[in-house]
Amino acid sequence: MQDTVLVLQDGKCFLGKSIGKKGKCIGEICFTTGITGYQHTITDPSFADQIIMFTFPHVGNVGINNKDNEGKKIFASGVIMRELSPASHPSSYVSLSDWLEKSNLVGISGVDTRALTRHLRKYGPQNGIICPLIYSNVTQVCNTCTYNDQAILVIKGLLDELKKHKPVNGIEITDKVSLNNNFKSDLDAKYKVAVVDFGIKASIVSRLIELGCAIELIKPDRGFAQKILGMCPDGIVLSNGPGDPQEIGKSVITEIDVIVKSKIPILGICMGHQLLAITLGAKTIKMNVGHRGSNHPVYNVSSDRVEITSQNHGFVFDPSSLPNNVEVTHISMFDNSIEGIMARDYPVFSVQYHPEEAPGTHDSHYLFKRFIDNIVLYKMKSV
Repeated sequence: MQDTVLVLQDGKCFLGKSIGKKGKCIGEICFTTGITGYQHTITDPSFADQIIMFTFPHVGNVGINNKDNEGKKIFASGVIMRELSPASHPSSYVSLSDWLEKSNLVGISGVDTRALTRHLRKYGPQNGIICPLIYSNVTQVCNTCTYNDQAILVIKGLLDELKKHKPVNGIEITDKVSLNNNFKSDLDAKYKVAVVDFGIKASIVSRLIELGCAIELIKPDRGFAQKILGMCPDGIVLSNGPGDPQEIGKSVITEIDVIVKSKIPILGICMGHQLLAITLGAKTIKMNVGHRGSNHPVYNVSSDRVEITSQNHGFVFDPSSLPNNVEVTHISMFDNSIEGIMARDYPVFSVQYHPEEAPGTHDSHYLFKRFIDNIVLYKMKSV
């Protein structure tokens, strides 16, 4: 039964069935092309205030387990999918639908996600709103909804709400997701690593701990650079997170510049990669179609090999803005956008994608090991 409508800011409508919490949600619609890992995706803090649309037609078949959450809570606004599958897996303790409802997350299923994806690819990123239908006499013809007079008024009201919607941006969205992870770190580990937390995924922390790092999460508020330097860390990670990097950069690039010039090894991931590049002199621009999913090919310039990567970003560098002291290390095979950089003057490198492979392949685990190698070299020079 079609009891819910998805309305885009350009007036395009899709009917479907309510899943999760029955209610209304609003946010930028972002499609992800991964065929697995929906629990990782939904709990990724980088999706704060966005509506996640899954292009894979069947979602929910392995249910929800106790291992794959990337944050303590869900920051996404809602979810869109074609078919909600029944759960059948020994590690599952609850179905996706029940979990969404318990998590107060609004969703819609039964949507022609292929048509929606093609629409977004053609017309660019858009905000959308999911809302229950509270009226009858609704039919759907060729993916275009036709309504009675009452329904038309409701849709107009939703479009007006979309026009007024102002997403959280700048450092305020970082403040919303920062320090949102629980973990146990061995205080006697080999390496002491400060993580500037813009909305870090739990799996990134796990990979660092596995490699012998004692982790301390640092909120990117005023003066965080001096706090980090006072810790005397062996390395620094600039984490992933949501938002517009140019807006967030206004509040943090001065601090990042301080830690870069300290010559402590730095690894940047996704948002951290973008903020690092902005600090070094580059500019970012919003993509017409973001890269989201666990099947994105990236060319490694130095090894002359292709890596299959997990990605989640809607901004890229303007190539013409990259300064001469920055070397490009990785390039997208989809659109030739810059996926990795390395500073020539400092032990600093970063990637646009997610080497922690959650979800995804293990092709890029070596980046964490490269970071550890930089730490080892730094400690030897400090002796």
